[in-house]
Amino acid sequence: MEKPLATLRSATGVPTGRLAVWWLLASEVVIFGGLLGAYLMFRLGHPEWANAAAVTNTWIGATNTFVLLTSSFTAVLAHQAAEKGDGVKAANYLFMTIGGALLFLIIKSFEWYYEISHGYTITANGFWSFYYTAAGIHAAHVIAGAIIMGFIAVAARKGKELQRVELVGIYWHFVDVVWIFLFPLLYIAK
Repeated sequence: MEKPLATLRSATGVPTGRLAVWWLLASEVVIFGGLLGAYLMFRLGHPEWANAAAVTNTWIGATNTFVLLTSSFTAVLAHQAAEKGDGVKAANYLFMTIGGALLFLIIKSFEWYYEISHGYTITANGFWSFYYTAAGIHAAHVIAGAIIMGFIAVAARKGKELQRVELVGIYWHFVDVVWIFLFPLLYIAK
C-alpha cells in the first residue's frame, strides 16, 4: 500500500509528522504560557494566595514529578527501540509510559479528592481557580497523550508506523516540561 503524499514530502527538510507535532506544541505553549503568565501576575498581586498554596502537598507533587519523569524515560526507550525497528519492544515501553500516565492521574485524583473534600474547590478563591484550571488542563493533556500513545503502541507492536513513536514521545516530553513549570509554581512557591 502506498503512503499518502503528505507523509512523504518535506519542503523544510523536516519530516511532515515531526513538523506537525512541533506546530501543535507551539500552539500549546501559547495556551500554557498565557495561563502561567496570568497566574504569576495574579500571584504577585495577591500575597494572601500563599496561605492557599500552603495547603498543596509538596510530597504528592514531587511524587507525580518523579512519575512523569520516569514515564518520559520509558518514552525515550520506546523511541530507541523503534529506531532499531523493534516494534514489540517499542510498544512495551509505550505501555509502560501509559502506566506512568495512569499512575499520575490516580495520584492526582486522590489529591483532588482530599482537597475538594476539605473545601478547597475551584470557587474557594483565585489561587484554587488557577490551581484546578492549570492542573486540569495538564491532566487533559496527560489523558490525550496516553490515549494516542495506546493507538501508536498497538500499531508499533505490529511493526507499523514506527516513526510515530518519536512523534508521541515529543508530545509526551512537552507534557512533562509543562509539569516541571507547574510543580514549583503550585506546590513549592508558598
